[in-house]
Amino acid sequence: MATIIGRQQETELLKTIYRRDEAQLVAVYGRRRVGKTFLIRETFGNEFTFYHTGISPVGMKNTNLLALQLQAFGVSLERYGSFHSEPPKDWFAAFDYLRELLEQRSSIEKLVVFIDEMPWLDTPRSQFVSAFEFFWNSWGAGQHNLMLIVCGSATAWIKNKLINAYGGLYNRITAEVQLCPFTLRETEELLTQHGIHASRYDIAELYMAVGGIPYYLNYVAAGMSIAQNIDNLFFSKKAPLKDEFDRLFHSLFSQPENYKAVVRLLSTKHIGFSREEISVNTHIPTGAGLTQILRALEQSDFIESYHPFGENKRVCLYRLIDPFCRFYLQHIEGKKRDEHYWQNNQNLPALNSWRSIAFEEICLVHIAQIKRALGIEGVATEQSAWAMRGTDAQSGMQIDLILSRQDRVVNVCEMKFVSDEFTVTQTYDATLRQRRTCITEQIPKKYSVQMTLVTTFGVKYGTYSSAFQRVITLNDLFV
Repeated sequence: MATIIGRQQETELLKTIYRRDEAQLVAVYGRRRVGKTFLIRETFGNEFTFYHTGISPVGMKNTNLLALQLQAFGVSLERYGSFHSEPPKDWFAAFDYLRELLEQRSSIEKLVVFIDEMPWLDTPRSQFVSAFEFFWNSWGAGQHNLMLIVCGSATAWIKNKLINAYGGLYNRITAEVQLCPFTLRETEELLTQHGIHASRYDIAELYMAVGGIPYYLNYVAAGMSIAQNIDNLFFSKKAPLKDEFDRLFHSLFSQPENYKAVVRLLSTKHIGFSREEISVNTHIPTGAGLTQILRALEQSDFIESYHPFGENKRVCLYRLIDPFCRFYLQHIEGKKRDEHYWQNNQNLPALNSWRSIAFEEICLVHIAQIKRALGIEGVATEQSAWAMRGTDAQSGMQIDLILSRQDRVVNVCEMKFVSDEFTVTQTYDATLRQRRTCITEQIPKKYSVQMTLVTTFGVKYGTYSSAFQRVITLNDLFV
């Protein structure tokens, strides 16, 4: 069993489950391209009693998907020794064939079954879930040496149909493994393994474009600058990620246009939108359908919901946190670019504006590292933002990260991505004082406020550098 970069906890959990002497039904899920299949294959050395992966529905609009999925399942059964030459007629027959195959090998010490991209198998009116439920409850759950791993990128499906299922599959999942995108440190480790030695400043910029998605990072080539790599990934004639946005959503959701519409809207205002605002701007009725879309996007790590600081808990905003989606929507969709766009426009104001917002999003997905730098890992903390919103995307004062701590301290975090030490000017010092006053007026008197700067290379000493009580650098985010 191999050791994999950034997945030590998940690998150890799978090994522990493997050693248990009782039936195990394990759900592995996470954003598409995050490395779920790679993790499972490497952990078990591709030594499966049975392995099958669903066929992607992308581009299959006029295809009988049920028949195609059953045919493919039959091929996988034959490959592993099933004596049935004809594909199963339905999913009940398919899982019965699987039972027969596994019973033939019941003397094996451990039966490891891996069904990848399971949500794709659940085509309309296929009764797939009912058949799987019957298979597990009537036979699988009674096999002490069976470990069945189900995996999928459609996180909402895994959550709703398996982990949080009612009916026959209620409480049947014995373990769940959620795979998250790489952190900055894990991204650096992967690049180093591939012979790519870039500065942390450049790694952060790469992260702003592709996030911590291993599949995307594997396209980064040694011997080229990060700017050259971004051009190759997105702007060259054969750029591998040029069409990834559409592929991504079509592979995850049955009605991808509605999901893309929500993400497009959220990309226009960093502070986010309320549910009602999303409904008005996308023309999606504010009912169960919108609830499903928002929940699925949040479960898939594209967006996050939060309660604005100082407002009623019933007030909830949604904002985009996926770096790849923001990069694509801001720099690629609907735009014509030359093949060297990124290399030739490093100082373009639009790129600097994007870097500013993208760095804030990096900080939002590295809260654990920020808390560690502040020395408050063990302190219960509520994360929010200050949402004194204006009437358009640009107006209104805002703070994108506020940490309200149980030890009666509020960290008001300013995030600045700059190429040198950050300079606090007189004007900016006045802005910070104003923000501090506004926050102080909204918290209990027994609480104190710490102005906190998260930046690349620290703060330059000067007349106003003491405006920040705590300074966190890019190196702290790589811990």
